[in-house]
Amino acid sequence: MHDDESVLKTPEEPMEERSGVSRRDFLKISTIAAAVPVVSGPKMVLAAGEQVPVRGPGKVPMTFNVNGKAYKASLEPRVTLLDALRDSLDITGAKRVCDKAECGACTVLLDDKPVYACSMLAIEGQGKKITTVEALMENGKLHPIQQAFVDNDASQCGFCTPGFVVACKAMLDKHPDPTPDDLLHELSGNICRCGTYAGIRGAIAQAARKGA
Repeated sequence: MHDDESVLKTPEEPMEERSGVSRRDFLKISTIAAAVPVVSGPKMVLAAGEQVPVRGPGKVPMTFNVNGKAYKASLEPRVTLLDALRDSLDITGAKRVCDKAECGACTVLLDDKPVYACSMLAIEGQGKKITTVEALMENGKLHPIQQAFVDNDASQCGFCTPGFVVACKAMLDKHPDPTPDDLLHELSGNICRCGTYAGIRGAIAQAARKGA
């Protein structure tokens, strides 16, 4: 018979021999890894303790036609049209609010059709006519729909206003005398968190009367 103590006893093995790394060394490595920046270079990241190359295309030259002017930029293909406009071209009329195609604050016209700039890649905007709210005012005079927003107090915080103005212009170009159903359908993608919808409807009615 074997002695109970000898059967239950586990042979002593140094931690280094069982796992290759002692607990003390593991804690040292973890502390160092936490202090090292994840990105150690333009093409490498630190993952699982090893330098791993980042795969994917870098910046490429792009050209845009925005508000009747030609622009050039070097951008990564993943950059959205909104980021390109605001961060690279310094055209900041379109606002970044929800950044996930739900509020309409970033609405611009693409070949005269309203689109969410936050949900479209900049590279897709090449070769198309891009119009932002900045282009609506001419010779220092507000566009009729812009003036109507002022006259009807159709904004409060103002974050939704540029997108609403652009969407309203597109709707009036399509429906010069819009019906309530036209408003409901054409502006359903724009949200005013302040709730100034009565003022917006009044602005649209005023601009429609003036043939905006």
